[in-house]
Amino acid sequence: MFLKKRIVCVTLISMLFFGANTVLAEPELTLKFAGQNATDHPATEMMNKIAEQIKDRTDGRIEVRVFPANQLGDYSLVYEEQIRGTIDMSCISVPSQFDPRMELIYINGYVSDYEDAKKVFAQDGWLFGKMNEFNERLGVKLLGFYVEGMIGTGTTKAANEPLNPDLEKGVLVRVPDMDVYNLAAQAMGYNTQTVPYADVYQAIQTGVVDGVNGYPVAAAYTALGDVLKHWYMTNYSIEVLNYMISGQTWNKIKPEDQAVIQEILADATTSSIDNAKNVDNHYMDLMREKGIEVHTYTKEELQPIMKASASTWPKLERNMTKELMDEFREELAPK
Repeated sequence: MFLKKRIVCVTLISMLFFGANTVLAEPELTLKFAGQNATDHPATEMMNKIAEQIKDRTDGRIEVRVFPANQLGDYSLVYEEQIRGTIDMSCISVPSQFDPRMELIYINGYVSDYEDAKKVFAQDGWLFGKMNEFNERLGVKLLGFYVEGMIGTGTTKAANEPLNPDLEKGVLVRVPDMDVYNLAAQAMGYNTQTVPYADVYQAIQTGVVDGVNGYPVAAAYTALGDVLKHWYMTNYSIEVLNYMISGQTWNKIKPEDQAVIQEILADATTSSIDNAKNVDNHYMDLMREKGIEVHTYTKEELQPIMKASASTWPKLERNMTKELMDEFREELAPK
């Protein structure tokens, strides 16, 4: 009996010892994961979830530390540090100063609903492959996308026939200072003016502009809900961030763990699209409660303005190249 008790004690001590070593063992790699959104933003919440999944599914071999809210620098600096290998992962806007063709992701008029988005942003899709090609030339690998939501138009007065691109809308809207947005808004019949992001609320409040283009629903409601009277859910563009990893870091990761990370980020992309649909609907409901008149449309009804947006694509060839835009038209132009 004494011998049995002794064996049991030794076994328990061994289990505790080796178990403790397993728990306390250092990871093979610790990665810095940089984000640009606030700590309570859904994108940051997804980053934390991704970090947990990577640690869990690599059995602790890879630990990921999340740094949101531009803690490691703005998106341009983070991207540059990924090239150098000093920042490992990111969930950020993709900067175009390193290669203007990377503005491809921001072109308007190629995806008009969430089911389309799942196909367009999939890891085996043309857009992913092309964006990854541009990134890899710079020493960075694309892993997936975070889709924040569809973009529409908010105004203080009713727009004339918002689905008819051939008719002047009688509305002056603020657009981001990018050709892709400015050209698309004009093609849909709006007069446009660029206003710094921080000044948009005041510009609408004081009548400098009559509305805004280039905002997803949640941002439009939270930032401009007190001044907008109409919201047109035109889905002519989409707010999207990029999950990326330094090529130097990627080469340090075992092939089996690379496969795990790619699967996690593929799932994260799809999950963000499902969540974006729910978020958009939630904030449109809040708009209605606030007295904003919300206008929604079917994919078929949106075809005229999608085609109008696509008609501006040749003007982007100067920076994008004709060859790239020909491919883009073949793969993603509205049918």
